[in-house]
Amino acid sequence: MITVAGALAAAREIIPLGEARLLARHVLGCSLAWLEAHRDDKFSGAQADAFSELVAARAAGEPVAYLLGHREFYGRDFAVSPAVLIPRPETELLVDLAKAAVASRPAPRILDLGTGSGCVAVTLALEIPAAAVTAVDVSPQALAVARENAAQLGAQVRFVESDWFAGLGGERFDLIVGNPPYVAEGDPHLGEGDLRFEPETALHCGLDGLGAIRCIVAEAPRFLVPGGRLYFEHGYDQAEAIAALLGAAGYAEIEQHRDLAGILRVSGGTIGHA
Repeated sequence: MITVAGALAAAREIIPLGEARLLARHVLGCSLAWLEAHRDDKFSGAQADAFSELVAARAAGEPVAYLLGHREFYGRDFAVSPAVLIPRPETELLVDLAKAAVASRPAPRILDLGTGSGCVAVTLALEIPAAAVTAVDVSPQALAVARENAAQLGAQVRFVESDWFAGLGGERFDLIVGNPPYVAEGDPHLGEGDLRFEPETALHCGLDGLGAIRCIVAEAPRFLVPGGRLYFEHGYDQAEAIAALLGAAGYAEIEQHRDLAGILRVSGGTIGHA
């Protein structure tokens, strides 16, 4: 039988050591401190096989988050699967802006478009307990993951299977947020890294990547109360085009915000007056 140290040494030949440790902890169900303190312990045969399979999958490019089945977002662990995008740190900016946008409203109604894992909707429901949060997604598989996360984290969120606004009737919201697909079709990044394994419909929409965003910008005013606000994430090179879209659609107080890497990542605007 191979020791923990031996297994990690073999794994680091083909994947980074940090990733190997994460996979070993997943197999052993242990903390990093325990792993380091028990380097001479031996894997059982089943554990060694499971670890080898995970290392091979990671070496083939499969995202660590899918192998582990979870990813941290806003300080909480969210279940993920290949049915949903992997939550990313830059999307936390969307949550920060959403919280600030409704800070003065006693019981805000919030809509999360294309909720995926539910990381934004669930986080907002937990961070703003008075909010009534609705989350929509066209994928029933994604909604199953989102519902699991809401249940595990104790968040009250209403989930609706809907192609953007189609299933919402005449409802109106104080705030609409979203992380829609925005990668252009044919973008070389789609063939690199984790993106190769994530759901295509959640990544790209249209030749220029703005298909979904055009729909959201055009339709959102019918679902916002006067003075309601829209915020959504977009690509690193789309800010100028999106500012033009928002202006042409009649949004006021247009804002564009940079993520921690300094990239203009989230844009938004207000419709009417409160």
